Amino acid sequence: MTYDEAIAFWHGRIDYERRQPRPGDLKLDRMRSLLRRLGDPHHRVRCVHVAGTKGKGSSSAMLAGILRAAGHRTGLFTSPHLTDISERVQVDGVPISPGEMAARMGEVAAAVAAMDARGDPAQSPTFFEVVTALGFLHFDCRRVAVAVIEVGLGGRFDSTNVCEPVLSVVTNISYDHMAILGHTLGEIAFQKAGIVKRGVPVVSTASEPEAAAVVAAVAADLNAPLWQYGRDFRAEYRPPVTVIETPGVRGTFTVGLAGAHQAVNAAGAVAAADRLRMMGLVIPDAAVREGLRTVSWPARQERLSENPAVVLDCAHNIASVKALVDTLRTTYRVAGKWRMIFAASNDKQIREILAELAPLISGWHLTRYVSNPRSADPTQMAAWLAGLGAADVQIHPDPESAWRAARAAAGPADGVAVAGSVFLAGELRPAMVRDCG
Repeated sequence: MTYDEAIAFWHGRIDYERRQPRPGDLKLDRMRSLLRRLGDPHHRVRCVHVAGTKGKGSSSAMLAGILRAAGHRTGLFTSPHLTDISERVQVDGVPISPGEMAARMGEVAAAVAAMDARGDPAQSPTFFEVVTALGFLHFDCRRVAVAVIEVGLGGRFDSTNVCEPVLSVVTNISYDHMAILGHTLGEIAFQKAGIVKRGVPVVSTASEPEAAAVVAAVAADLNAPLWQYGRDFRAEYRPPVTVIETPGVRGTFTVGLAGAHQAVNAAGAVAAADRLRMMGLVIPDAAVREGLRTVSWPARQERLSENPAVVLDCAHNIASVKALVDTLRTTYRVAGKWRMIFAASNDKQIREILAELAPLISGWHLTRYVSNPRSADPTQMAAWLAGLGAADVQIHPDPESAWRAARAAAGPADGVAVAGSVFLAGELRPAMVRDCG
């Protein structure tokens, strides 16, 4: 199988990132069957499993950075990708190469073909199940010491939940994917906490009381020792540094990602590293410091330039938008006005998200991304903004035209921010990096 054939095969599978899944679409029996045909590589990979609504990607990147700095060969599995599909499967910070992709996908494709031949569509592996299997296979082939595995959607029935972690991490929990996960924070937290395994330690930065109580109850029911943010470890954001205290670590750290919310994520990553040290993994204090300092996680409140300030983010739910607003008001404060390039998926709480952004944003550039059919109608978003009192609202046919217009309208003292979706951020980032360079 060539690289192009591998990508074509992969994109030919049912993709719930492009089509919203229905309750019952997500199940683990297909995943287990697929991995069984591949020799169960996930049984041979030591994993840290990370779930949450907000912060799971950043926390995963921080922990992976700490482990790499400690000299451990580290796998990192994340989703969705930003600009290149290979970003989803990395070893020591390097995405899987085209040759490796072709080789691993050839094995996965053969196993998928055998399952498809059974003639039961319900047992045909999906896009995300294929990449999950490819990730475990690649980490096994590369003999990683630890793989940090980020959940795709939810947790309890996510394809990654076949792993056998040595540590589970649950980050901030808020409202998202409500049609699948539930309409209360308790219901959503129960799905996220589905990654907790009997007797396996848990680190949680879920702070909302209803969600934190559910995580604690699930951990107690499974005799899984729990470290809870605010009780067992903590962080204090003192820009430009963060003070972190865990049972085994205390110090002042420079974190490569901006914002008070990233201080909490950093504390979770340090607590996870602390837990792994208690299990015998060698992680020097210097590695913790270096991993946090050098972490890179593009499009997470990423400042690309100043005068005007340009900030690229992929906030797509209420909690992440609140964090973005806080960072724009404080860390990235401008003397002038903020303009916003915005597009979102049609299953998000768009009206509520716009209401959170509206008090800060003076000019709007609404668009739709071209890589995913779930992009919401910008005309409807403009109507909602009119109801919120927004006067300067423009609609653009594509993200790049929105970027050009926003950049042209912004003065040196102003700021341009991007938010709404990782798909929007992924489409825009190459042009923005080029123009801001």
